[in-house]
Amino acid sequence: MTSRSPTYHLMTRPGYGAEGRRIRLVANHFDVKLTKTDAVFYQYTLTITPDDVWGYKAAQNKVYGRKIVNRLYEIYSKELNNKRFAYDGGSSLFTVGPLPQNNFEFTVVLEDSSARATAAGPGDGSTVGGDLKRSKRSGFMKRFIVGIKFVAKFPMRSIALALRGSEREDAQDALGVLDIILKQQQAERGCLVLRSCYFDGNHTNIVDLAGGVCACRGFHSSFRTTEGGLSLNSDVSTTIIIKPGPVVEFLLENQNIQDPRQIDWAKANRMLKKMKIKAIHNKMEYKVIGISKLACNMQTFSMKERNSEGETQTVEMTVYNYFQNKRNITVTRSASMPCLDVGKPERPCYLPIELCHLLSLQRYTKELSFQRRVSLAEKCSQKPLERMRVIADAVNDNRYDKDPMLNACGVSIDTRMTTLTGRVLNCPLLKVGNMEDCVPRNGRWNFNQKTLLQPCELLHNQWAIVNFSGHCDLSHLSRELIKCARNRGSKMEEPSVFLEEDREWMRSDPILRVEKMFKKLETKFTEPPRFILCVLPERKICPWKRKNLYQFGIVTQCIAPPKSLKDQYLANVLLKINSKLGGINSLLSVECKRSIPLISQTPTMILAMDVSHGPPGLSFPSVAAVVGSRHWPLISRYRASVRIQSPKLEMIDSLYKPGENGDEGMVRDLLLDFYKTNGGMKPAQMIIFRDGVSDSQLMEVLNVELNQIIKVFEHLGDTTMPKFTVIVAQKKHHTRFFIADNSDNVPPGTVVDNTVVHPRNYDFYMCAHQGRLGTSRPIHYDVLLDEIGFAPDDLQKLVHSLSYVNQKGNAAVSMGKTASLSLLAFCLPPSSPPPDDVECSFPSSVAPVCYAHLAARQLSQCFDLSDTSGGDLPNKAGVPHLPELHENVRRSMFFC
Repeated sequence: MTSRSPTYHLMTRPGYGAEGRRIRLVANHFDVKLTKTDAVFYQYTLTITPDDVWGYKAAQNKVYGRKIVNRLYEIYSKELNNKRFAYDGGSSLFTVGPLPQNNFEFTVVLEDSSARATAAGPGDGSTVGGDLKRSKRSGFMKRFIVGIKFVAKFPMRSIALALRGSEREDAQDALGVLDIILKQQQAERGCLVLRSCYFDGNHTNIVDLAGGVCACRGFHSSFRTTEGGLSLNSDVSTTIIIKPGPVVEFLLENQNIQDPRQIDWAKANRMLKKMKIKAIHNKMEYKVIGISKLACNMQTFSMKERNSEGETQTVEMTVYNYFQNKRNITVTRSASMPCLDVGKPERPCYLPIELCHLLSLQRYTKELSFQRRVSLAEKCSQKPLERMRVIADAVNDNRYDKDPMLNACGVSIDTRMTTLTGRVLNCPLLKVGNMEDCVPRNGRWNFNQKTLLQPCELLHNQWAIVNFSGHCDLSHLSRELIKCARNRGSKMEEPSVFLEEDREWMRSDPILRVEKMFKKLETKFTEPPRFILCVLPERKICPWKRKNLYQFGIVTQCIAPPKSLKDQYLANVLLKINSKLGGINSLLSVECKRSIPLISQTPTMILAMDVSHGPPGLSFPSVAAVVGSRHWPLISRYRASVRIQSPKLEMIDSLYKPGENGDEGMVRDLLLDFYKTNGGMKPAQMIIFRDGVSDSQLMEVLNVELNQIIKVFEHLGDTTMPKFTVIVAQKKHHTRFFIADNSDNVPPGTVVDNTVVHPRNYDFYMCAHQGRLGTSRPIHYDVLLDEIGFAPDDLQKLVHSLSYVNQKGNAAVSMGKTASLSLLAFCLPPSSPPPDDVECSFPSSVAPVCYAHLAARQLSQCFDLSDTSGGDLPNKAGVPHLPELHENVRRSMFFC
């Protein structure tokens, strides 16, 4: 058979949707006018070469780079025809129009008063530690040879052509230059710049999250080509920073202790490493490289001093005595504490910790605890009206009309938000027990006075309850859950086993705690039970699910129950249990009636794909997950296939892997399962949802991942290839919608496919859920390919309906609900640190995408971080092998 493997291109918009109630909206996009379309951006490569060894590190430093470029302009502006620069902080300069020549070489002298150049001995720049020559360099001059060389040019006209639908690669380059101009403007104001987000550290923007950690509010700004023209997308953003102030106070708060004598210095060393501090005795800034082994009054160093006869001799002196005798500073509070080492590995430089203050705007890159995540969501969320006001104020305060570079390229930014028309789709009708209708309200529904469509049966000897929490009445929990289940039509008998954890193991290693609990279980069951309900404390991490999913094949549900067990809480737990055991809670009415356009008439399989990455800075394998629908014409039941791949790799490389250890890839597993569950029927159509990719990776989804899926069909010998529809769901964007003249969030079902969408490509925004915390964040759907041929209305209604097939809850799916955080904190490995921009609203996506996300997250617990001793996972022999799920749970919806 001839390989298909075509090269795809992003499809153009076939039309617009028309169904739904029209609604007047405001978007956080600001119109941009281009008054000089004949302007041209010129790109130059910037090389900074130190004239001596002392300037080498400065040449590699972005902060120094900006200082050097600013100094260059001050000295040589006439030679450069007074051309303003847009500097990216790295190796590129941009100008509007050309410089007088293509190559320049300048000498720039920069006075350096940094502590890194003068640090010696105890770090005050004095003649200590026998480093007389080095100590005299306080405020010395650094010389750099700066080269400027022409590379390319990007006409502003390309942006105008792209706005009219032309495919122009240089248009994205020109937009990138405009974004660099925005970054430079904020960097010159002293802001922390993270991609396209800016944080100024003003105390009014700092929110204390406890534990020495703060949330810092800032802003996102970027230029976007839209159907309505070029726009500036401006939004609120948040990052996590270290609380500035005395280092000792930070450590006490971070470790939640009162007495400095209780400080865990090993933990403190990990926390403080690479942080920047300011010494209060000399007002100089340093970077921490570690902590001294001995206390301040015992840690010694060698220094040279003259005796009474004028001879130089080397003496040993403690840091404490040095500051007491040489600097006339009495170290009181931290005399018995270790010192901060702010020198170099081969030349330590010690400072008493009480003289050190943490600088502001330093990112916190460790994982956030459950309590801090909840605190972040509560304190940093903003209601729509407040968010609109903050965004509008930020655009006005930035005074873009005064920026010389924007003026030079003819960019004029309106200060009013864009108005547009959206549509609100009707909530789909659901069917529950006895085929009774269930009508969602505001994106939610409940099972009060209703039963489950296909309830599971759980007999007395088939399940158990285990308790890792010290405060839970298991008998009461069991009675209330059984009562709730029977009210919803599910036959659930009292469990045969109640197991409490022995108190002596509660402070042990989580792995040991789980082993001890399973030994107890083995004495109670001759064969593994069908189901285990596990009660967990909120603030613990435990490999409980790993043991069940891989070794014993037991379906398990973890809960951290509140003190008061309400019926709604128990009903939500029951929905998850029923889904995992093979039951069905509800179906779409159109599923039951087989009336979904183009799907109910033709065998169709739905796939959803996502990748979960490990913490930044670690070579922790990424986990890829694909879920596939099983029982056509239903679109509510799914199975997952999971593999691991190279760290930080976003494109999934194991969709098709012929002949590799008997593993032929994830898609083959799901296709064979579809074939078996549908009586030997093969899918004639495939709808693929992809989560987590950026705009720059859309073509890779088509030409890398889709081609892998095509190869799976070829490998299975199919002569007829199915039709494909490929849709990317993006959560990480900054477009928000507000109801004009209204303080409420947009209603569930709001869809926008005009004005702020792409001028050429097929995309739309949809908010399927009811925003309850902060401002609703819509999902941005990019339709990359549609061989099936959906009408715009039919595709939008399908996407909307797929948000309601959620079997693990009773609301249109919302990614990252606060209620699930306590369970993730226990059942899953430590979360990755907060990204550059933290979003506190919870976007709703189609249920299959959420399932893929949950499956990848759950299976990532197969890696035991304790084996790495806090470092990288060993990866010399390639990516480690992920064991297969136990046969008993492989086909279940374990990810619910």
